[in-house]
Amino acid sequence: MSSRSQAFLNEGSRKLELAKDALNKPSEDIVSYSACKNSQFAIENYLKGFLLTNNVEFAVNATIGELYNQCVEIDENFKKIEISAIKCKNDQINGGYCTGIGTLNACLDAADTIENYLKESKII
Repeated sequence: MSSRSQAFLNEGSRKLELAKDALNKPSEDIVSYSACKNSQFAIENYLKGFLLTNNVEFAVNATIGELYNQCVEIDENFKKIEISAIKCKNDQINGGYCTGIGTLNACLDAADTIENYLKESKII
């Protein structure tokens, strides 16, 4: 595994941990925006790390949807990972979509599922 792919995978794990930490705070301290953004970045980094592990390059400005589609081309099991509820998947990551608990849950669930799949596949 290249150091570049490992860096993306490590950053994905770090961002997912930050998202989960934000949710474990007392309810009055929960920062759903932060948890949502970190979940988005975790997804993006995991997908980029997976692609690089498989020697597949991607556009610098690729969206989550584009990265996901590239992953599906390499490994059809990615189709089992649900990303349809991620509203920002076809746009550049920005804060405009992190407005509700539904979006947060969709992003966090997808990030968690991707992480679990990468662990099962012995990639991380």
